[in-house]
Amino acid sequence: MDLGLKDRVYVVTGATRGLGNAAARALAAEGAKLIITGRDTKAAADAAAELGPDAVGIAADNAAPETAERLIEAARAHFGRFDGVLISVGGPPPGFVADNTDEQWQAAFESVFLGAVRLARGSAAALGEGGVVGFVLSGSVHEPIPGLTISNGLRPGLAGFAKSLSDELGPRGIRVVGLLPARIDTDRVRELDALSGDADAVRAANESRIPLRRYGTPEEFGRTAAFMLSPAASYLTGVMLPVDGGARSGF
Repeated sequence: MDLGLKDRVYVVTGATRGLGNAAARALAAEGAKLIITGRDTKAAADAAAELGPDAVGIAADNAAPETAERLIEAARAHFGRFDGVLISVGGPPPGFVADNTDEQWQAAFESVFLGAVRLARGSAAALGEGGVVGFVLSGSVHEPIPGLTISNGLRPGLAGFAKSLSDELGPRGIRVVGLLPARIDTDRVRELDALSGDADAVRAANESRIPLRRYGTPEEFGRTAAFMLSPAASYLTGVMLPVDGGARSGF
């Protein structure tokens, strides 16, 4: 299937590693042009270089109020257009209710929630018909994940914002989609598994609860993200799509 991504221009945040990087790789493989971001200048430049000449790396903090405008301007300056954004941020600190401090909650709110809202709002103002705003969220939108209290608190609210945004932007022909990964085999997930002191045992226990009996690969997530952002998914909006091997219990 031709996803219709050739020469379309997307901003992908948090794309130097993990799920954001997997999505950027899949988009680039389909011919899209990319502005990718990370907090570190060298990491962003190196990740862009690996994607090829049609990718530009920019150091950016999702929590900074000026980030949305700066990235959209970069897309237009480098490639002459702007077709969509995939908003991905690193996960907030793990911990239970008694563990996380006010400072951790505040920092996570600025980056994970308010930063994503600003990026989506700025992108929505700049996009035309056929544009798309995508969010990398989490399976915690539907089912809280033990030990990830901050994520459990913020991700469902962001999914609600995304759904509201899809209603508002639909009449303009702009789509809004969300991706809900669970156990994808990234550095972040391995780090979370290792917190128990026995990463192999935690992984085995998690895999036993996944109908496909394995963690997903970053490539599987990336291909799903590329499809959801592409014109091939032109009648999908307001969707929160689990990418979890069937782990979610509900429909």
